[in-house]
Formats: sequence, structure tokens, C-alpha cells
Amino acid sequence: MSPLIAGFDAGQTHTTCRLMEQRASGELVPVGEGKGPGVSHLAAPGGEERFQAALRLSLATARASQDARQPLLAAGVGASGIEAGSPVELQGRQLAAAALDLPLERLVVRGDERTALRGAFPDGAGILVISGTGCIAAGRDAAGREHRCGGWGWLLDGRGSAMDIGRDGLMASVRMADGREPETPLLQALWSALGISDPQALKARVVQADFGPAGFAALAPAVDRLALAGDPAAGAIIQRSAAGLVELVAGVAAALALAEPPVAAVGGAMAHLASLRQAWSADLAARLPRARLVPPGHDACHGAVLLALEQLVPLCQHQPASEPAA
Repeated sequence: MSPLIAGFDAGQTHTTCRLMEQRASGELVPVGEGKGPGVSHLAAPGGEERFQAALRLSLATARASQDARQPLLAAGVGASGIEAGSPVELQGRQLAAAALDLPLERLVVRGDERTALRGAFPDGAGILVISGTGCIAAGRDAAGREHRCGGWGWLLDGRGSAMDIGRDGLMASVRMADGREPETPLLQALWSALGISDPQALKARVVQADFGPAGFAALAPAVDRLALAGDPAAGAIIQRSAAGLVELVAGVAAALALAEPPVAAVGGAMAHLASLRQAWSADLAARLPRARLVPPGHDACHGAVLLALEQLVPLCQHQPASEPAA
């Protein structure tokens, strides 16, 4: 009975757990996958409890079709807000160890950009840019050094994210509403999407507890559609966001001295906003002409499994050799 390796991708909306077996050939074979609830920063109210519940429930769902006796050997977890080498990383490992009933030495907990990077480029150097509700870029050089740009949180730094696109769209709409900018269809499209028709209702809506970054991000598809249709205000917002993503990549490339980096892009905004994809690829070609756009090799769950396996290597090296048979 082969032991299982679990890889977790813990996001704000949901958590995915993938169970994999490593065959004698070294090949990793997926044998189960499950979903669980999302997580928040560990320091947020209820953050520790949400983190542990997400791991337990997603693992239980992934195990639903497995032999319950099949042991879990190790796990890798990627979650937002965890900086490598920080006290929060150790906190995350301790919480994961308790939730998954594993010793600390069989667990890796990293920021989700690190597991996604490892999955995208499992065997070499590269830069991964992630644009969803938030955005971040992370890279690794041939020697294994890593660097990240962005990911400071929506209140501080979100240029290139769906949240930023939606918020910038609303900011443009209020300038149009009071005459500081010429009105375009952007104003009516965004206000209609929110079900409002006057400034007081808009001000009241954006301060509601259930709005936040997800509320702004939900408006990004409307900005995208208008940009594709030629709305100048929407087009300018998309261009600024694309430039912000290229800045992240350029920062990583400079820090790691990557002259001709392969670059992959993932995330909901990249997947669903056509105008952003088009502007981003054009801006990247203009600013970093030696960069090469490539598809990611694998996803973040696969990257988490690879990190967990690497964690096991030193343990195996320190195991005492078996006694020879008599």
C-alpha cells in the first residue's frame, strides 16, 4: 500500500487538496482530490480555526474514494499571507501538523505564490505572475534562489489585480458623476452592476462589510467588456493594470538577474479578462523583449506535493541503513 502525499492550495474562497502517490519510477500519480472552505490570514479573527478546518475538510473529501488505511506520509500547504522563514510560517506548520496528524518534519507550509511557482516551473528557473482578486509575481533562478514582488494586500498594493480594476472603474465613475471627467458608458455599466442609481447609494454600498476586495473584483468583468468595446476610460484602466503586472515581473527578473526568463501567468483575472491578457502580453514584449511567455507546467497543488517530497529527502538520508539479512 503506497503512502500518500497531500498538496493543498488554500485560497480565500476555497481550499483544494490533491492526494498523490509516488510510483517506483518516481512518477507522481493523482489518486484523489477534494474541496474545502477558504482561509483567511492566520492573524485575522478566527484565522487559525478556518485554516485547520479547511485542511481537514478538503482532505476528508479527497479521501472519500480512498482506502482509509492508506497512510498520509507528508503534506505541502500553500496559503496566502505566509512569508518564508517568518513566525507565521512556523505557526502554520504547527496548525497543519495538528489538523493533519503529521509530525512537523513531514510538513511544508509556504505562501501560495511559492507553491504555484514550484508547480509552474518544477525543474528550473522561471517567473510566475498571478492575477486574481489580488496579484503577485514570484520567481526562481537556476540556483534555487527565489524572490517575489507584490502581494502586499489590497489596501497597500494591488495594481494588476481584478480588485484594482474594479476599484479604479468605480473611482473613474465618481469623477464622471461630478463632472471632473467626460462621462462614458463605464459609469452606467458599473452602477447598474451594483444595482444603484445615485451617489449616496454608491457610498453606502462600498463600505458594507460584505463588499471589500471581492466586491471591487466582481466589477472587473464589466470594465473588461467595455475596454474591448473601445470605452476610453475602461481601456486606460486595463492598460495601467497590465503595466502593473509587467512591473512585478521586471522586479523579480532584476532581483534574480534573469535576462531571458520564461514567464507564466495564472489566476482568475488572467483567465477571464481578455483585454487584460492582450494588454499584458503586449506590454511584456515591449518592456522585457527577451522574456518568453510559456504555459505553467503544473498547478499549485502539484507544487505543494513537490515541496513536501523535498522535505522528506533529508529524513530519508538520515535513516539508519537496514541490517543485512542473516
